Amino acid sequence: MSATDVESAPLRLPTIDGGVKIGHVHLKVADLQRALDFYCGVLGFTLTTRYPGAAFISAGGYHHHIGLNTWESKGGSPPPPGTTGLFHTAILYPTRPLLADALRRLIVAKIPLDGASDHGVSEALYLRDPDENGVELYWDRPKDQWPSNADGSLKMFTHPLDLHNLLAELDR
Repeated sequence: MSATDVESAPLRLPTIDGGVKIGHVHLKVADLQRALDFYCGVLGFTLTTRYPGAAFISAGGYHHHIGLNTWESKGGSPPPPGTTGLFHTAILYPTRPLLADALRRLIVAKIPLDGASDHGVSEALYLRDPDENGVELYWDRPKDQWPSNADGSLKMFTHPLDLHNLLAELDR
C-alpha cells in the first residue's frame, strides 16, 4: 500500500457514544443588543452572562445554550449566498404546545417564517435571526410515533405544517 492509498482510504472509527449531545452554539453577530432582543425578547431565552462584545443565554438555568459575540463581526454583514457556513441552529422544544407558543411569539413580533414542515419525526418552523442566521424551532414526536418503511427503516419526509392546527395547541 502506498502513501497515496493511505491518504485516500476513509477513516473508520467506532460510532460516537449515544450520550453525546451538542451543548451550545456560538454565533457571530453584527449587533449584540439586536441579537439579544431577538433571542431573549422574542424567543424567551434568559441572559446568563454578558461581557463586552459577548453574551451567553440559556433556557432553564443552563450556563449557556447560545453564545453571541461581535469579536470578529461587529457591524458585519451575513455571508453571501453560495458560501459555506452555518445553515441553521436547531432549537428543540420539549412539547408541541411549547412550539405553538414559539410560533405565537414570532407572530406577535412580526418575524416572518421561511418555512414550516412536518417531517414525520418532528414538526419545525424555519426562520432567520436578525443576522440572517438560519434558525429551526422544532419538537420531536415520541419515538414510538416515528413513521417507518416496510423494512423497518426510518421514513422521514417534508410535508407542509398546518400552522392553524399548531396554534390550536394554545387553546387546549
